[in-house]
Amino acid sequence: MEGGCVTRQGGGEDCGDPRLVLWGEGDPRWIVEERPDATNVNNWHWTEKNADQWSKAKIKELFTNHIVESPKIGNVVILEVDKCDGEARANNRKGKLIFFYEWEITLKWKGHANGSDTEVTGKIEIPNLSEEHDDMEDVDIDITLTTKGPEATLLKEMLRKGDGAKNIRGVLTSYVSALKNEYSTDLIKPKKGDVDTRKAAAKTVTKTITPQGQAHKSNETSMQKLDLGGAKMELSEINIEEDMKCTGQELFNALTRKDMIQIFTGGEAKMHEQAIEGGTFELLGGNITGKYIEVLPFTKIVQEWRLKSWPAGVFSTVTISIKQTKEDTKISIKQKGVPSKEVESTREGWQRYYFHAMKRSFGFGASLF
Repeated sequence: MEGGCVTRQGGGEDCGDPRLVLWGEGDPRWIVEERPDATNVNNWHWTEKNADQWSKAKIKELFTNHIVESPKIGNVVILEVDKCDGEARANNRKGKLIFFYEWEITLKWKGHANGSDTEVTGKIEIPNLSEEHDDMEDVDIDITLTTKGPEATLLKEMLRKGDGAKNIRGVLTSYVSALKNEYSTDLIKPKKGDVDTRKAAAKTVTKTITPQGQAHKSNETSMQKLDLGGAKMELSEINIEEDMKCTGQELFNALTRKDMIQIFTGGEAKMHEQAIEGGTFELLGGNITGKYIEVLPFTKIVQEWRLKSWPAGVFSTVTISIKQTKEDTKISIKQKGVPSKEVESTREGWQRYYFHAMKRSFGFGASLF
């Protein structure tokens, strides 16, 4: 600066105003750094995202065809989201995320009490889901019936304050969690220098492929070849279906709870008390090992799965689908990435050590309804 003139960032001078400062000096809240988007530097300013449409779609996705069960009472299927009025906003202020949401939700449902063929129908009304509730227990759940009778009363109470209410509040928790973690990922902008760092990290990640990751990539089609030490191995797909005389919740619990797994396998299971995404498992004396990739209550389980006898580095992907009907519960297993020479023995193992063992241990072969 000469003679009261200030040199500007891009060249040239401004004279006569002592308040002007060089780039990089002064209050950092007001400096626009040299970065690709040149917006909201250091995440100081308030930014807001409208989450209305995303929220409505997410709530519909979570509730439609969702099964609510109580082993002692019966089961309910949520048919559709009849009403979803309200709003949701995700905000960033000084690098801190703040969420506002307020929803009034109405759900249509039908169900059956255990031992009865009478179909019960009604509505679930959630009038006050908002960020003001620190505990989801404070969220009201109102149940109305369009049919009458003792079965209807049983299911109503189950949904209002029993296992059903707990299940419904769990779905609402899933929505709030998705809003805070899934929807708001791009609200906080990278600071100066972060972009290049993230790109470098991304390049590093793409170059690192674990044996498990290679196996997942290879399993995208039903018959593939895996290069192991120069040898080509053929991988196949197994599809199995079985009818189980139990509720979907009972079958899901048998496949995901440590105590129940130990009962039907007849040995120690090394895992968490309940299956969780990212959690590992070791069954049947270490002959079966793997990891839980996705755990969707009562309907779906995805695992990274292998037998000890398989060649090192070979991991299959197992998708277990559970669908309850009026008469029974159907379990479907799709397993991708099985060494072709192991297909028949693996298929037989599912039948013997899973299906038949669960029927024998829990009575899933006997009529329940």
